[in-house]
Amino acid sequence: MANSLSSYPQFLQSLKERIRSAQVKAALAVNQELTLLYWQIGREILDRQQQEGWGTKVIDRLARDLKRDFPEMTGFSARNLKYMRSFADAYRDPQQVQQVFSQIPWGHNVRLLDALKDPEVRLWYARQTIEHGWSRNVLLMQIEQGLHDQGAAITNFERTLPPDQSDLAKNLIKDPYNFDFLTLAADAQERDLEQSLLTHIRDFLLELGVGFAFVGSQYPIQVGTKEYAIDLLFYHLKLRCFVVIDLKLGEFEPEFSGKMNFFVSAVDDLLRHADDRPTIGMILCKSNDATVAEYSLRDVNKPISVATHRLGRELPANLQGTLPTVEELEQQLENAQPADPQTD
Repeated sequence: MANSLSSYPQFLQSLKERIRSAQVKAALAVNQELTLLYWQIGREILDRQQQEGWGTKVIDRLARDLKRDFPEMTGFSARNLKYMRSFADAYRDPQQVQQVFSQIPWGHNVRLLDALKDPEVRLWYARQTIEHGWSRNVLLMQIEQGLHDQGAAITNFERTLPPDQSDLAKNLIKDPYNFDFLTLAADAQERDLEQSLLTHIRDFLLELGVGFAFVGSQYPIQVGTKEYAIDLLFYHLKLRCFVVIDLKLGEFEPEFSGKMNFFVSAVDDLLRHADDRPTIGMILCKSNDATVAEYSLRDVNKPISVATHRLGRELPANLQGTLPTVEELEQQLENAQPADPQTD
């Protein structure tokens, strides 16, 4: 092993020069330069281990030496150097690293390595992160909920929207929507679903995706002599249009599309501004028959999508009413708190 490490001093020196050069460039593009630097270090470690037979212990030695010479930098722990090696091993194409993975923070790349094995799926999530500006927590949530494997909602967008808006809208509307943060009783009504989503509006917005801004619930709209109420009204900042959401606890029925067509037409006439794009309708139901949904949208002239939702598991009937409320739990916890200890 001693002989195989004869080139280590020159290797360490070349890395130190590369790090100093990257420090200068990092003032202009911190994340991109740092990620590219980490990939290069990982690539060098892999090459040396393969070509000169270096063992895994060299990473511990390298971590000590780099931390000694660059005490102000926190990324040279043995654990992070191993991630650099894994990063370089996972992505052999420098152009792909340059164009995609260096565009997201290093912490995101580490989570992709930990959470996913398929390089193509990692690439997909990296591109989605760039497009939507996901934080690390949102990225993890999307991975856990299997966004990559979700299907597309049934829509008539190709026929009712301009091509650029149609493509964007189809990419933004998914199926199903996961409302596992909600737990509803077996006899819940659609109004209960709406109220629960409003109570968890932050989780709801995260599940809808980046760009949705909440306008109102049971939003009143006057048509002729009657006033109607829209379940949920949003505005999408990227699509530049209103989004009408109609909530259904049961299966999709053909008449839902007629009601949604009415609401979308009304919003277009009464709320849409001159610079807004065409309003989009989204029917969210427990399940749908694709053929029925497609027939229902075929001759509708307003852009509408049909998607499903998944709710949290309902409590068994024999347990409903027997569990303590949140308020009761909070009171029990408060009563159980020990007295503040005396300070010496």
